[in-house]
Amino acid sequence: MSQPNLPALSRRSLLLASAGAAALPWLAGCGTPLPLGAPPGPGTAAGAARLRESADAHGLAAYRQLRDINIGYDGQWRPLIDRVQPVVVDKAFRGSSQERLMPQAGINAQNYRGSAGSKHVFWRRASRGNGNADPAATVGVWFNGQRSADSDVNAASALVADCYGLFLLGPLWLAERSLAAELAGTERVNGRSCDVVTVWLRPGLGFSLQDRVALCIDRDDSITRRVRFTLEGTASTQGAVAETDTFEYQRHFGVLWPMRSYEEVVHPLRLPAHDWYVTGLDVNRGYAESALQGPQFSGAAAALAAPLP
Repeated sequence: MSQPNLPALSRRSLLLASAGAAALPWLAGCGTPLPLGAPPGPGTAAGAARLRESADAHGLAAYRQLRDINIGYDGQWRPLIDRVQPVVVDKAFRGSSQERLMPQAGINAQNYRGSAGSKHVFWRRASRGNGNADPAATVGVWFNGQRSADSDVNAASALVADCYGLFLLGPLWLAERSLAAELAGTERVNGRSCDVVTVWLRPGLGFSLQDRVALCIDRDDSITRRVRFTLEGTASTQGAVAETDTFEYQRHFGVLWPMRSYEEVVHPLRLPAHDWYVTGLDVNRGYAESALQGPQFSGAAAALAAPLP
């Protein structure tokens, strides 16, 4: 699989990022590229239609038939990001991962392997009012089999789990909710012209009360090429904005999946964060939620995601 053209981290960027790591709390009040503000009422018909067009291009009808998604990732962290956000990055544990999603229940569970051992995360989002999930959000985090009671760790893990559902599924992750969406101009993403659609999430990512997400949707094929998002789910990330670009899409099981992804912090400082790629993917094993709840996967959820041809 070819390597996408990703930005290098220059010496100047390293110096600026190092200074920014120390100044991060002071910078949070600076102008943001994705202000939260108040949702624009019901949004606009044009924004909702463009979001739906992208969801259809990604395979919405097939996605609705998926009871569980099993995916494997590997990748690398960029320099300095662990100094800026050590709890969110959790570099010693967050190496390669196996992730299990139950979309209709709002569940994302992750099992990481890193230099310090294993980390298991179980996350169930709060109900969006559709009756398909419990009304309260639930998170559990285990390090080497021991459950964590650290509220900062739990909040950061919930935020990451929700974000990785968004990164993988893009418009599919958003299309089934009643969201205020509106068109917000155009943007070029890796040489492609895209329409920008912004949506407001209530509740937001992880334990956030509200977040805002911008999707950059290709004007030619309606594929979502970039997601930009606020990070209000932890005290240390409030005021920050990041974005993830997705590459090398492949269609499996009727759904379009990004095989490679690249994340970058864009506010209050610009800093490359993470490159990762898919190592395996399969769907509809048929396990129950209990197979994901930790401290590791069990039953039909335990096997590694199947390698792709």
